[in-house]
Amino acid sequence: MEQVNYTINKEQHLERLDKLLTGIDDDWTRSQVQHWIKDEFVTVNGLAAKGNYKCKTGDEIIITIPDPVSLDVDPEEMNLEYYYEDSDVLVVNKPRGMVVHPAPGHSSGTLVNGLMAHCNDLSGINGVMRPGIVHRIDKDTSGLLMVAKNDIAHVSLVNQLVKKTVTRRYKAVVHGVIPHDKGTIDAPIGRDEKDRQSMTVTEKNSKDAVTHFQVLERFKDFTFVECQLETGRTHQIRVHMKYIGYPLAGDPKYGPKKTIELEGQALHAGVLGFDHPRTGEYIEFEAPLPPEFEAVLDLLRKRS
Repeated sequence: MEQVNYTINKEQHLERLDKLLTGIDDDWTRSQVQHWIKDEFVTVNGLAAKGNYKCKTGDEIIITIPDPVSLDVDPEEMNLEYYYEDSDVLVVNKPRGMVVHPAPGHSSGTLVNGLMAHCNDLSGINGVMRPGIVHRIDKDTSGLLMVAKNDIAHVSLVNQLVKKTVTRRYKAVVHGVIPHDKGTIDAPIGRDEKDRQSMTVTEKNSKDAVTHFQVLERFKDFTFVECQLETGRTHQIRVHMKYIGYPLAGDPKYGPKKTIELEGQALHAGVLGFDHPRTGEYIEFEAPLPPEFEAVLDLLRKRS
């Protein structure tokens, strides 16, 4: 079993325990956390607590994470859009609103469920819950993902990510009008100590993060940009654009409440390129913006 110790800060005062714990780790679901609380794997100041407990500044929380149990992930027929596939790798266009892989308490309706119905030869390096998954994009981000169909391909693709040779370009709408045509954001990202549910630019317990951006179109109060990742940190584009004063439109976590009419951030992983793990040939794919994203651009053009 793994044990996580956490101290409540003043910004989290009176926040529900179950909601707060869900934000500590991106892979913890609320259902999973509620099971831990029910089974008394979570203590507050040494005592078991209920999920609706209102946390207080200075509370000492201990989460004892039980050893993982092998869970069955059922294949589900889905109308997914595949851009490429052979015996080693496939490229799929994940729709907005879909979670990439299952987690305890959330084992259906994910991209992995659909992949398992499509093929039965996915790499096993990331375990039963994440077969074939090399990298992820957020639930409300649409776009291209590469998936490994065997362990050799998986290692190759991960190494390319580590060496920063994978091409990953995203299109986004951000608040504000960016005056310069392009730029580079080189700022380390780590978990926000004041809000463990969020990531932030920080020198403490962080990792290097680099994002290049280019302006595609300017509107009255927004800018349409393309961002290219050099690194792949959690929420990197969302955090970096907020850091320079231009948060993503529609972003419920890092953006302002008054924003465009879109469920979730306006972010699309449009271009993905990598060296084929067997042949070494560079291959690249591009997925057009989804209709709801195009509709946002059309609306902004009309308003401008």
